[in-house]
Amino acid sequence: MNRIIDTLPHINSSSNFFLLAGPCVVEDEYTVLSIAEKIKEITTKLQIPFVFKASYRKANRSKISSFSGIGDEKALAILQKVKTEFKLPIVTDIHLPHEAAIAAEVADILQIPAFLCRQTELLIAAAKTDKVINIKKGQFLAPASMQHAASKVVESGNNKVMLTERGTMFGYQDLIIDYRGIPEMQAIGFPVILDITHSLQQPNQSSGVSGGRPDMIETVARAGIAVGVDGLFIETHPDPANAKSDGANMLHLDLLENLLTNLVKLHQVVNQL
Repeated sequence: MNRIIDTLPHINSSSNFFLLAGPCVVEDEYTVLSIAEKIKEITTKLQIPFVFKASYRKANRSKISSFSGIGDEKALAILQKVKTEFKLPIVTDIHLPHEAAIAAEVADILQIPAFLCRQTELLIAAAKTDKVINIKKGQFLAPASMQHAASKVVESGNNKVMLTERGTMFGYQDLIIDYRGIPEMQAIGFPVILDITHSLQQPNQSSGVSGGRPDMIETVARAGIAVGVDGLFIETHPDPANAKSDGANMLHLDLLENLLTNLVKLHQVVNQL
């Protein structure tokens, strides 16, 4: 099922899990390019197929004053620079149907946010770009229900679908991962990604800013590799405390190489079983 990733430009086929990683949102050119350069260096060394992730705009925000982006054209131009300079495929979120064609001019993968995974017009518009479509499972959905989101894309003429687990609501202010959902969604027939960092969010805080448990990133990642997930999604930043979005649950960039090194070793062991 990894073959969808292997068809992307600049991806070297590997028996490893693949990785979607980068900052939550495009903050500025220097930050984005430096993160891309560092992750590419690490993943090249470890032979992990890598897609650079950053949202060119964040629409799902708790407060109207929360940072949502630097402007669509400017942010997409920075993502294009990442793609050109570092020879990397790009994944970014879209939120409205008309955004699909705009983002597809740069992105190789269009990502459907979890809150929007049932939006029919959005899924159809994404499908019509003929890009790979990564649909995040809603925090309110059972894994098996994702077959219906996927079918909207397939029935619109695009079978290049990936599904992402990103936790399920557990009370009002926490998420929990049901690892049974990974093989259940794989049985639908598409590659499945584990979004580690968003699964560790603590949403709906009274402050209007989500909390998180970055101390649990390696625990969650190890469990995902152990049950055979196809890919991992990790948001990472050189200064999470001052990141403009989702800093509370992002991985510090300095910790990424050690984490991925351990996960590659675990992946090798799991594949020998």
